[in-house]
Amino acid sequence: MPPPDQLRRAANGPLLVDLYELTMAQLYFNEGIHEMPAMFEHFFRSYPDYGTHQAGYCIQAGLEGVLDWIEQHRFDQTAIGYLRSLTDRGDGPLFTDPFLEWLEAMSFRDLRLWSIPEGRVVHAGVTLSIITGPLAVAQILETALLNQFSYQTLIATKASLVAESARGRPTLEFGVRRGPQFGAAAGTRAALIGGASSTSYVGAAMLAGVQPTGTHGHSMVQAMMALGRGELGAFQAYARSFPDSCLLLVDTVDTLASGLPNAVRVFTELRDQGHEPLGIRLDSGDLAHLAIRSAQQLNAAGFTDQTIVLSSGLDELAIWQILTQIDQEAAGYGVDADHLIDRLAFGVGTKLLTSDGDPSLDSVYKLVAIERDGSWVPAVKISDSPQKTVTPGHKQVVRLYDQRGLAAADVLGLEGEDIAGADHLMLRHPIRHDFHRTVDRSDIQRVESLLEPAWLDGKRIIGPEPIDQPRGRRAADMARLDPGVRRLMNPHVYHVSLTQALWELKQETVESAGDGWQD
Repeated sequence: MPPPDQLRRAANGPLLVDLYELTMAQLYFNEGIHEMPAMFEHFFRSYPDYGTHQAGYCIQAGLEGVLDWIEQHRFDQTAIGYLRSLTDRGDGPLFTDPFLEWLEAMSFRDLRLWSIPEGRVVHAGVTLSIITGPLAVAQILETALLNQFSYQTLIATKASLVAESARGRPTLEFGVRRGPQFGAAAGTRAALIGGASSTSYVGAAMLAGVQPTGTHGHSMVQAMMALGRGELGAFQAYARSFPDSCLLLVDTVDTLASGLPNAVRVFTELRDQGHEPLGIRLDSGDLAHLAIRSAQQLNAAGFTDQTIVLSSGLDELAIWQILTQIDQEAAGYGVDADHLIDRLAFGVGTKLLTSDGDPSLDSVYKLVAIERDGSWVPAVKISDSPQKTVTPGHKQVVRLYDQRGLAAADVLGLEGEDIAGADHLMLRHPIRHDFHRTVDRSDIQRVESLLEPAWLDGKRIIGPEPIDQPRGRRAADMARLDPGVRRLMNPHVYHVSLTQALWELKQETVESAGDGWQD
């Protein structure tokens, strides 16, 4: 038996597959078609729906993890040894020696991958990645690719909704302790791409190249109180250790009657010593009301610009409600609502890294073409559920911008089709035969191609990237996204369409597949 560390590497590396990918690969091998060039696509079918509210877009994330996986993994002796031990129902070997020998020799580096870069706004039904290569190799990639893209896109999207609700105020990711074990590092990176300003997770901050954020917990105050030094003594001890980054958690005893007065006293002592306090954190109670009353006390003591961090079970909807309450209530306490909101920051934990309300993204990986005699032959899956009928063929993806400079539609067309140069575009609904419209080129300010090469000829083309690059893409795309698509409640449906040529290919392929089934 290999040592545990080798088993873990194999489990998270080459064996990050579902069994059916390997059994299909052996079938392809036995039929002599395992090296036949094939094309797969990755996309998601529907946006996250959190019950009380919905997302009208997603943020692409996970590509760096996919490229790392392709670069680092192949079927080593540990993986091959385990697969050789598997048996079928007749107690014979599940996998044959010739297939396992081929598997050990093959490399994921033989694949080619085009993808929409991380940080871009993406939409349901749009081709997010195209993978080409030997049929069996591309098939085996399925689970590893979806594992990286699905979770990280889900978290980046949640982080973007949180950031939008926060009206541009800092949002701090606090969720590692309740995240999915080691997957929390990937989730934290996705949250940073999606709009989180920083994270409390030191390891993920190191990997992302950002400064981690945090303060003390209630336990420090409790410990000092148990030693007879009280809440004030706890705050003074923290200020001595961190005089230039002193942010105090003020709700261990009584926020307004104890925590705030003690914080003000410590802040005054710091200022007298030549240091400027950072602020306070509120982690329980009516956060909107307490933020207003805290600002009232801080302002009266001359601390008018110190940060007020709010945390405790927050998500995008809670933040939206808090800011709405501040807008309505602050003036009654002599507090300027806009100025208070300008000094807020939000710590968002569990509900971000678990995508509370909708913990999975309906992403899929589908075969769309096989190469025969030097040409791509479309492949289609037909379903009784029309939304699950795959659009076949070798495609391109473009984004149309209207005369306002806002994204108006994403269009899937045939590779090589001149979408940008057409005077008129007939755009078809991906499913409904009766939904179509014609767009004049004069109504379109710009046509942008979305897919970029990510892995070609055995090497990565994209990255690793500094985290600021995907963050910058998100910010730019959000500025070009219609406000109706960005809203939390019943967001406007963003248009995703097929060109007439791709629509016709889909109908012909479906009809042809139906004829073959009848035979």
